[in-house]
Amino acid sequence: MTDHAEQVRQQFDPQASAYLHSAVHAQGPDLDAARRLLQARLPPGARVLDVGCGAGHLSFALAPLAGSVVALDPAPGMLETVAGAAAQRGLHQVRTQAGSATRLPFDDRHFDAVATRYSAHHWPDLPAALQEMRRVLKPGGWLLVIDVMGADEPLVDTHLQAIELLRDASHVRNRDLAQWRALLAAEGFTLAHEARWPLRLQFTTWIERMRTPAAKAEVIRTLQREAPAEVKAALRIEGDGSFTATTGLLLAT
Repeated sequence: MTDHAEQVRQQFDPQASAYLHSAVHAQGPDLDAARRLLQARLPPGARVLDVGCGAGHLSFALAPLAGSVVALDPAPGMLETVAGAAAQRGLHQVRTQAGSATRLPFDDRHFDAVATRYSAHHWPDLPAALQEMRRVLKPGGWLLVIDVMGADEPLVDTHLQAIELLRDASHVRNRDLAQWRALLAAEGFTLAHEARWPLRLQFTTWIERMRTPAAKAEVIRTLQREAPAEVKAALRIEGDGSFTATTGLLLAT
């Protein structure tokens, strides 16, 4: 296991329950869009892979559309949470699998769809992960990506990446839509649909969910308070440090 993979495991294992019950993760227009987009495209009995499944919300949303959903994550605590929640919800289609996005433990051309939600910003080698996703997809299969987007403006993006890393040491980078389009095209994907939604993040719960050390949380508060006017406007930074990021969705084949 790499140092970064171990860091991800240590960061998320103790917080699995918090992520299961997090309103930010358990709901959202992106989940509704994911269901709608794939329902119209998946064959009967489809095989679906959820990469970096976290607490399993995307797996749960797609399970009724599929014959099987593999929820894959490097954090054993997350996988235990997913398995328990799937059983409680009667989602027999969902099974868990330990693994990393850059080394998917599956045969070539195995899945009808590969999906990921709020995970790709943790991956240290995104092109390698996309190559793996391409490898395990059947010809004509679908790739669904949902993640927090980087900002289009460099000043705003620098601020966003800084507070993300201070909050979560396993953070690598939020990519903006233009970067995502280029990454997908480089791996031979053709973009079929994209969408964006505002994502309000309440400061206290955002910090508590990741167990950010108090000293780092105070630095983030200071950065939010002293941010340039254009950053405050773009991220809708509030007096308590809460702010609004952007969730992006891309569907490609």
